[in-house]
Amino acid sequence: MKRLLLLISLILITFSGYSQSRNISTTTKKIVFTRDGGSCQCCGRTDNLEYDHITPFSCGGKNDPSNIQLLCQRCNRSKSNSCVCKIHNNIVGTNCCQGETTKSKTSKSVTSTQCSGTTQKGLRCKNRTKNTNGRCHLHQ
Repeated sequence: MKRLLLLISLILITFSGYSQSRNISTTTKKIVFTRDGGSCQCCGRTDNLEYDHITPFSCGGKNDPSNIQLLCQRCNRSKSNSCVCKIHNNIVGTNCCQGETTKSKTSKSVTSTQCSGTTQKGLRCKNRTKNTNGRCHLHQ
């Protein structure tokens, strides 16, 4: 009896693990590739493309075609777990902390501004901020 319960438990754990997988199905990949025209949704490149979760998987983002987009490897790595491509300063996802959908192909946002702080190299910070003091979390 104990062995049977153990076996059933292992089967249930195995199946529940598959439903939470971050692997994107082949069908979803085909739909997204066609919808996005085979190009990066940030910079328009057509090489080194990757499938990106608009709402990050770590924030509960699903593997539905509506939550997947094509980004080139460079933009996807720059975006990481945020909503901004730091290379092009484009908003290409959902803000995980606030749950706001901010998908846009423009680099200027109505509600956020470029940080007024400077980096260690003396250059202007490229982060975006909604703080009233005009500084991002790194320069407060």
